[in-house]
Amino acid sequence: MAIHLRTECLAKSAGKWLGYAMRRSIKSRAKGSGRVAGGGLMYWVLAAVALAGTGWIWWQTGQVVKSKSIKPLVFFPVSPAIQTNSRIVPPAPESEIQRTLVKEPPVSNVTNTAIPPITIDSGPFPRPVRDIFEAQVALSRQGISSGSLDGVPGFQTRAALRAFQESEDLRPSGELDEATCARLILSAPALTRYTVTQGDLDRLGHIPHTWLGKSLRRRLDYETILELVAEKGHAHPNFIRRLNPAIDWDHVVPGAIITIPDADCPMPKTRAAYVRIHLAWKILEVFDAKNRLLIHFPCSIGRSVEKRPIGELHVISVIHNPNYVFNPDIFPESEEGRTLGRRLVLPPGPNNPVGTAWIGLDRPGYGIHGTPRPEMVGRTESHGCFRLANWNAEFLARLVSVGTPVIIQR
Repeated sequence: MAIHLRTECLAKSAGKWLGYAMRRSIKSRAKGSGRVAGGGLMYWVLAAVALAGTGWIWWQTGQVVKSKSIKPLVFFPVSPAIQTNSRIVPPAPESEIQRTLVKEPPVSNVTNTAIPPITIDSGPFPRPVRDIFEAQVALSRQGISSGSLDGVPGFQTRAALRAFQESEDLRPSGELDEATCARLILSAPALTRYTVTQGDLDRLGHIPHTWLGKSLRRRLDYETILELVAEKGHAHPNFIRRLNPAIDWDHVVPGAIITIPDADCPMPKTRAAYVRIHLAWKILEVFDAKNRLLIHFPCSIGRSVEKRPIGELHVISVIHNPNYVFNPDIFPESEEGRTLGRRLVLPPGPNNPVGTAWIGLDRPGYGIHGTPRPEMVGRTESHGCFRLANWNAEFLARLVSVGTPVIIQR
């Protein structure tokens, strides 16, 4: 209100000085001077200053109004917002896309209240996807993972969309534009219902924080039912919470019905010809003998650049539900390791340090494996190995065999 009053006052003042300057100019010319008198020039200057001040405050007022009218984006459907004059916004240049892809993704963009509730869609199917979450599910069903499903168009989702677009000969924008929606088809509902069993609850158990404590457990299974169903749905735990706001996660009983994404991918009909890992993009891809993309997964890479292998390696072992040997020499930062001074064998399970699958490479100590924290995949945090979400590591373990080349690029 105060800004508007100041603007009005300045506008009246500017008009007054402008009118006065014009009258002085006319009088001066009437006397034959042919130019504005010195006094008239002063009034012209004052009028111009008043007008400039009015314009500046008017512009600032518009900015304040705009800033107050902007609301945070809380849902990500396909909408006219991605168009300009009925034309799809062109993709960013390749260099700009690459700069976007190499940014570190956040741990989670999901909150319990950020996105409206999602319900199970009864159809009809098949149909084009309608929002980011449906796109994530449809991509996952084709072996193109966007990481833990969360309904958020983040770093890994853009990379997955770009992989799909390249495989479909579309412009690799990494955005869910109209052309991509037309090709990305949802064949069945994106959500399903999972019924908790007594067997699920019997699997749960406390996971110790120490290496020694973990080595004494019979199995490193799931710690909570939320963790279990999140992995079954390939989803972020926060997203599962939002899908099921009425669930008391501390008191889940047998027979409880939980809504989760239905994102399982059928095995390809052909085996992997080679694996390719992009270190800069933190992406693992698998191709067949005809160079067709079979799978695309986000992966974590080594924290230290000197520990990241480059070039061509080969698969030498594929192990499901592996044990893990803790070697204190590999973890010099571990005070417990220095105190123990000996190796420990940790039992298998989804909370094993290498998850539920190990694919050994022909460089000692290196491999591709799962992780206890799939929502963290896509970072630079390992000691040199390549981490995948457990469900993706298990899928890859069924697709490769001893001798499969693994090409690692910067």
